[in-house]
Amino acid sequence: MSSQKIASTRRVPKQERSEKRVETMLAAAGAVIGQRGLEAATMTEIAAQADMSIGALYQYFPNKDALAAALRAAYAEEMDRRWSALVETAGDSPMAELATHLIQLLTVFVEDHPAYLFLFQASVKSDRSEQARQELRRRFADLFMLRAPDLTKDEAMRVAEVALMIVKGWTGLYASRPAAERKRLQAEVGTALTAYLCERLERQ
Repeated sequence: MSSQKIASTRRVPKQERSEKRVETMLAAAGAVIGQRGLEAATMTEIAAQADMSIGALYQYFPNKDALAAALRAAYAEEMDRRWSALVETAGDSPMAELATHLIQLLTVFVEDHPAYLFLFQASVKSDRSEQARQELRRRFADLFMLRAPDLTKDEAMRVAEVALMIVKGWTGLYASRPAAERKRLQAEVGTALTAYLCERLERQ
């Protein structure tokens, strides 16, 4: 048998197929929840959106709560990747620019993933590990220590935690305000974050 024919008949590893099915299910859940809301969305609709049987969906997620938690965790991981990429390119950016980019990054993510607001408002708990949360804080802390060498590691971690709390707090404001007011509030949150970072990092 030719190598080309062998390649064409090779089966995709079971784990890889399973991961792709989960990705499909999560994408379908995001689409349905984003359109209908968490409470109104049903497992039947999500299965149909994923183009698979309801039985197949239940094999991976026993109920909607489990599916919502997995989707929230996936969103958190994606946000971590985006924030980490921003940290790597932040360099000596002015504080106002860094703060603006942090707020804009979250805003764009929420606009691209409307299901996130429903998950956030419903306080869906993510099964994301504490280790992953700490890793993101550590990356921000490392950046802040470069900007303010006199900061201790513990101090930098606290600054990172407060900065991320301010950024994530923007999600609640975004969800509770009409579209016309969001831009103005986004600027206010950016001002608050800039002031905090300048106070802690530029006056050491």
